[in-house]
Parts: sequence; structure tokens; C-alpha cells
Amino acid sequence: MPALIDIRTLTVTDLPAAWELGRLAFGSNPEPPATALTPNPTAPRHGAFNPDGHLVGMAVDLHHDQWWGGRKVSAADIAGVAVAPEARGRGVARALLTAVLRGARERGAAISTLFPTVCAPYRKWGWEVCGSQRQYRINTADLPASTPDPTLTVRAGTPGDLPAIHALYTTVAAHRCGWLTRDTGLYFPEPGALPRHVDGMTLVERGGQLVGFALWERGRGYGDTAALTITDIQAADAAAARELLTILAGWRSVTPTIRLTPAAGDAVSMALPVSAMRTDQERPWMHRPVDVVRAVADRGWPEHAAGTVAFELVDGLAPWNNGQWRLEIAHGRGQLTAATGTAGLRLSVRGFAALYAGAATAAELIEAGLLEALDQSQVSALDLLGSGPAAQQPDYF
Repeated sequence: MPALIDIRTLTVTDLPAAWELGRLAFGSNPEPPATALTPNPTAPRHGAFNPDGHLVGMAVDLHHDQWWGGRKVSAADIAGVAVAPEARGRGVARALLTAVLRGARERGAAISTLFPTVCAPYRKWGWEVCGSQRQYRINTADLPASTPDPTLTVRAGTPGDLPAIHALYTTVAAHRCGWLTRDTGLYFPEPGALPRHVDGMTLVERGGQLVGFALWERGRGYGDTAALTITDIQAADAAAARELLTILAGWRSVTPTIRLTPAAGDAVSMALPVSAMRTDQERPWMHRPVDVVRAVADRGWPEHAAGTVAFELVDGLAPWNNGQWRLEIAHGRGQLTAATGTAGLRLSVRGFAALYAGAATAAELIEAGLLEALDQSQVSALDLLGSGPAAQQPDYF
């Protein structure tokens, strides 16, 4: 940690300076929104102050929960990391993130995700790229349009439908890995209001039960450059997905372009004409454990996964993760316990993150220099840590 740097949670009197620091770092508007000047207990802002008491760095700890194999895992998702130009390269961000991780562990967080503006420094601190969130662009006329299903009804949604929308989202998200639960934070709008950047909602029901929804932002104009942005789209089954895409295809007369961010392997993505889609924006996301013992114990594991493996873990930012560990997975549960002796596998925390998120195999980590294998016969056993579906992060923060 840099000498004489004071790190603490920002108070309301610090927030104007925090906005200015973030504005200069990220090019935001000069006038802050009301939320920027209001403390949020589920997204505390942490600041680094120099000996003169000036704010020279900040980071936000988003108190999210994530779904991992049917169980909620507490996360310290990171946003808004900024360092004043004159303080960069002096260890301020490292000191900030060390303090954030320590505090997150104390409150029970197990894992952490962030969307980086640059990957290299976060890799030094133990985060690893484990996936990308892709927004696609497609000509509205290329969307498949089918005959309306007589078993389904379509209607416009209202704020009163948000609990049902959240319930369907949970059904789709809970068995996957990495998806936010959306139980807190930005996903709870003011009573009677739509979520941010949402102008309308299209709902698909079967027998009065919600089976599909699309939340959308209309954008401007109706000419060749007009686009409809789908901020969220989920379907419980293939029929609901086809119905949603048929409705979206009906926008072709006024919005020739649709932008959407489908999840890999879900009902909607399986119905999209992939060959007609083009990547509009790609945002890599990074992952790391906050507390490896909790990260293993708190998530759900596939019922078919079973076995044990011992390894040494090296974590330069969170020393409580260091040591010799024994992983055991059985009956949908996992545990990590301290091991004795010397393991034949030496795993970096970045390698742990990539395995845990299903982003790499142990053999690939050896090639990347994130795993040392003194005992080659144990390498494939470490793939046990990657059991389950690959993690995704549909929500940007």
C-alpha cells in the first residue's frame, strides 16, 4: 500500500469529489444525477485520500448476489474504479481493491466480477477474463416471424408486471452460473416506474402465466438509422421465444435494426438467425474469488460431479486464500479444506477463477502459465473445479 494513503468508505460530503473524479476518468456529464450524490448501502463507494485529504482514487463494491447452479452466492462486484491522473502508477488502485476485498470477505462475499476498461492491471491483482457480454445487431426483417400460437397471448406490460417478470427471470437464471439474482440495486425501480432505459415491455402468457418477456428502449426516429434496443429478453420455452421474435419482427416498418444481448444456450438465442447477426459491442468480464472456501461451499455443483483433488493456491492480493487445499465435490455440494503435505499442483488465483467459471481446462492453464504441475497425473483431476455450465454475465455494471 502506498505510504500515507488513507482508505475509507465515502460519506455524503465526499460524493461531489467522487463524481468529479469519475467524470474525469470516464468522460461523464458535468452535472451529476441525484443518485451520484446519495449514499447507497448496497453499493458503497470506497475512497483513497492523500496526506492532504484529497480524494485520489475510488472503487464501488456492488453487493450483488449471483446464481451458481441453483444457489445464491454473495458477490463483491466491482465498478467505478478511478484514480486521479497524478496518482496513477503509485499503487493506489491495488490498495483500494485490497481493502475492498478484505471488507467484502468480512461481510460474507465469496466471489467478485468486474467489467474492465483495461485487463492488464486486474490480472496482476487476480481477476481473469472468463467471458464476454456481446450485444448483436440484426436487420429487423431478418428476424423469424411465425404464425401466432393460439395457446399464447401477447400484451403490453406495466410496472405492475415487474414481480412476474422477475419470477420468470429467476426461473431462467437460477440453474445457470454467474447471472445476477437482481434482488437488489439498480433492478428495483421506484414504485410504479419502469426500469432504467426501458420504454416498454412486451409480455407473452399462456393460460394467464407469464412465459416470455422483452423489455425495450425505443430510441429516436423511424428512418434507416432507427434501432430498437432490447434491454432484456427471456423465454421459458421455444414457443414463447418464437412468439417474442415474431412480435419484434413487426417493428421492421419503423426500426430496421434490432439490438439485443441474448444469453448463450437459452430459448431465445436458439431461435435467432445467427448467420444474420453482427456484433455491435463486446464487453469482456473478469472474475476472481474473494474467499475460496466460501466460493466452493456456497454454490451448487452438478449432481454427477464427484471427486477430490489437492492443490496449492497462490493469491497475491487476498492472502487468506493462499495455501494447500483439498477440494471435494459430491452430491451437488463442494468443500475446500486445508490440506497437509505438498500438492502436486500449484494454481494461481487467476487459474482458479478461470476453472471455477468454466472458462478454461487445467491443461489450458498449464499452457497459459497459470498452473504448475509437479505431478502430471493429477492435472485432469483439477478440471473438477470447472464442473457445471460455463458462467455468463448478461448484466452490465
